[in-house]
Amino acid sequence: MTVLGFHVSHEQLHPAEGLRAARLAQDAGFDAAMCSDHLAPWSERQGESGFSWSWLGAALAATGLSYGTVCAPGQRYHPVIVAQAIATLGAMYPGRLWVALGSGENLNEHVTGDPWPPKAERDARLAECVEVIRALLRGQEVDHAGLVVARQARLWTLPEVVPPLVLPALTVATARRHAVWADGLVTVNKPAAELRQMVEAYREAGGAGEVAVQVHLSWAPTVEEAEAIALDQWRTLTGSPAVAADTATTARFDALGRDVGIEQVRRAVLVDADLGALTARLAALRDAGADRLYLHHVGREQDAFVEAFGAHVLPALR
Repeated sequence: MTVLGFHVSHEQLHPAEGLRAARLAQDAGFDAAMCSDHLAPWSERQGESGFSWSWLGAALAATGLSYGTVCAPGQRYHPVIVAQAIATLGAMYPGRLWVALGSGENLNEHVTGDPWPPKAERDARLAECVEVIRALLRGQEVDHAGLVVARQARLWTLPEVVPPLVLPALTVATARRHAVWADGLVTVNKPAAELRQMVEAYREAGGAGEVAVQVHLSWAPTVEEAEAIALDQWRTLTGSPAVAADTATTARFDALGRDVGIEQVRRAVLVDADLGALTARLAALRDAGADRLYLHHVGREQDAFVEAFGAHVLPALR
């Protein structure tokens, strides 16, 4: 059965509000949750950026859900520290955590003052980070010198169940390139045919584990309200994956989104007032190969979405 999860956007929700929403989602029947990991929001209108690792400890304690997060080791986070964070939460909450390790976004990484590497170098750096993190989670002492450096690194607290290290991918090329090390794949909503192509590329390259899809959607009682929410909150995220990765500041994202209209937003967000229509679109993603669907209502108010989807959409998908 497909896992139906709830996404907590730290760019949009105050950490306390995100925790309350996660509890609400659990009570409404969601199976799991995931959260983003940002130092800055995609827009001034989103306005938040809570620290995911602190929040995950609280969320795992406050609910019985499993959680995942997306993390970019190599620049803002040293891979040894990422491994320690994974190990600690994994030791405290066995079997309830997964972490997607990505190549990062300039929006969050430029604060170190280091140059933002080109994509090929970021991919190579990610592969090194995964190697370091896996070795540490096996209890090994690590000495590594390359695009990242680790000296006499060892974790003293280890999880009995090592959390899956998942690949976040927005393109077929990324899914194929990193499949060899991944315990699973997570991507965002796209037309069913494109999702199927990505899943096939990942599997053909040796990718294992489950496929998760984070689904950006905007629901409200009227289409006009749903469109207004999506346009206000998500119009800065309608560019290519390269634009999302390379743009350095929240102000620049807002400038890029200034003239974006609702039709362009609809390419990135499922926008509708009809719960039946949204259910059908989610079912199409499930049937295209998604083992997990994490639903992200892009509005900053979550209660009505959680209540409506818990009552109508989740049962229909099941």
